[in-house]
Amino acid sequence: MAKDKKNSAFMRPVHVSETLAEIVGPGPMPRTEVTKKVWEYIKKHKLQDQANKRNINPDQKLAKVLGSNQPIDMFKMTSKIAKHIKEPELSGKA
Repeated sequence: MAKDKKNSAFMRPVHVSETLAEIVGPGPMPRTEVTKKVWEYIKKHKLQDQANKRNINPDQKLAKVLGSNQPIDMFKMTSKIAKHIKEPELSGKA
């Protein structure tokens, strides 16, 4: 059964919190763009641990998003960022 190709959920624009917007800019934007901009910020400010590249050493702005200034594993970081992303309200479409 063939289906029309639809944008994945990752491409649907989402709203970002004011705290996250300080890093990625104002939303709404797709989740993929949020992730891309967070990594641009991390690289621009050299926040990736040089000894263990899986760890991120947050600066003051990123620490506000992550809830701590302690180093964090990049995979755990995504769940912290997800708390700052809100799906848009669906209109009455079925």
